[in-house]
Amino acid sequence: MFWKDKTKITETILREEDISFEGAQSRGSTLFLGRYVLQEVVQVLKKRNFIKEARKRDLWPLVFQVDSSSYPTQHFQIFHETKDPEKLVVDLKIKEGYFSFSPPLDFKFSKTRWRFLFLEWLTLQNPKLNFSPEDLPLPGQKHPGLKLSRKIMDLFIYVARLIKADGLVAFPAYFHNAVLFSRYFNFINPLKEAEVRKIRKTALSVSIKQLAWIVYWGCLHSHDGKVYEWTAEEQVYPLNPELKSYFKSSEYKNKVKQAEDNFSFTIDWECFKSKMKQNQWSQP
Repeated sequence: MFWKDKTKITETILREEDISFEGAQSRGSTLFLGRYVLQEVVQVLKKRNFIKEARKRDLWPLVFQVDSSSYPTQHFQIFHETKDPEKLVVDLKIKEGYFSFSPPLDFKFSKTRWRFLFLEWLTLQNPKLNFSPEDLPLPGQKHPGLKLSRKIMDLFIYVARLIKADGLVAFPAYFHNAVLFSRYFNFINPLKEAEVRKIRKTALSVSIKQLAWIVYWGCLHSHDGKVYEWTAEEQVYPLNPELKSYFKSSEYKNKVKQAEDNFSFTIDWECFKSKMKQNQWSQP
């Protein structure tokens, strides 16, 4: 185990028996979220069963690294065996910060400035597995996922509660990220929420992997015939009771339903089949 003092890069290799709170460093900018030494972060991963799940997948030992060079955004990575990009398991960019917004409805909040845990980037993958020529990855995906989305979400929620944040914010870079996050998050903007829901309903019989590429390749059209282009907006997992009441309100729900009725999308299957052929994937 080692620490690189007086730098903004911290890394360690820990065996399960090494995980503890002992030997914690003094607080500083190299700490995760400005609060926790790396051993404490790994202790949380152990308590929330991430370590156990990694061992089940034969991803052991693990190497942990926190890069605070862009603080308050921090780059947290977990590798299998060595700090090698080809052995990357978790790639997370995260920060704690404030977000000011007024809802696009008549709903009234007692404040406009909220403290969130921001998930700026997240990759979860098993570097020991590869896609077969017939398998369809998601856009941007290099290796199959870990199938730990529920546990990872529980972990983020746990950390957000620990730091007493008002909630979590995700900014989905890809359309499929928004769909996957929608199991737990809602868009602040009810029109964006309606847009994503309508697209998913339009393609209920289509797998999320197929739909991801349909959108990515420009094979989805809006009602006016134009190619649909994904634009990201903030999704929120609320912890603050006031934020929860916003997403549960009849005003938000009604606005989403009304907007859904106004959206219409069609899939250009010839476009999709052509793109599949160009990329040498067989129809899944």
